[in-house]
Amino acid sequence: MTRKKILLVIVEGPSDETALGYALSQVYDREQVYIHVVHGDITTKDSASSSNIVNMVGNQVKIFLDNNPFKPSDFKGIIHIVDMDGAFVPDEVIHEDSGCERSSYSDTEIRTDSVERIIKRNAQKRETLFRLIGTGKVRSIPYRIYYMSCNTDHVLYDKRDSTDEEKENDAYDFAAKYKGDVEGFLHFMCESDFSVDGEYKDSWKYIQTGLHSLERHSNLSVCLRVSAKKTGG
Repeated sequence: MTRKKILLVIVEGPSDETALGYALSQVYDREQVYIHVVHGDITTKDSASSSNIVNMVGNQVKIFLDNNPFKPSDFKGIIHIVDMDGAFVPDEVIHEDSGCERSSYSDTEIRTDSVERIIKRNAQKRETLFRLIGTGKVRSIPYRIYYMSCNTDHVLYDKRDSTDEEKENDAYDFAAKYKGDVEGFLHFMCESDFSVDGEYKDSWKYIQTGLHSLERHSNLSVCLRVSAKKTGG
């Protein structure tokens, strides 16, 4: 019997793992799906830049390999899911609000206690994303990056600015809703108003225009549709 290939899914937090882990395992039933949690946005870490971001993602893959009995040839691929957080919006929609303990997002603006910090963060995130979008392999493993906008909570639950407790509760509810319902999950991710279809790079061009990176959009459907066709979904 042929051994299943490994699909490594990199996400930004434990609630993302909870919400998406089992659902993706159902979609990719021909592979072994492992979720690797980065704990934060790797594209905006202090040391991240276009020159080292591929190595930083590669280091996360190495962490996974060091803790599991696999080698790169065991992998089918890597799916990296990132939040957009308004990374591509014009600087003029970022507004100062001294009352913000943390940045707040809507379809039309970002409110923050430090406009300069968000402008700098967005510039860094754009730079690293451009590099990753054009990266086909990480540590010799096929790699693709997909987005949730403005973040995963926004796409999956139509909520922004959730507390950690709300994130975890919503994640468990989402996982329970689609347990055993792969068709329902695929329909939700691929046929909703937020679903961005088309070619991989075209889906990235879409999120870079106007205020789309603040609005509710995801191109994960580009990835899921391919799997659905292969599995007869």
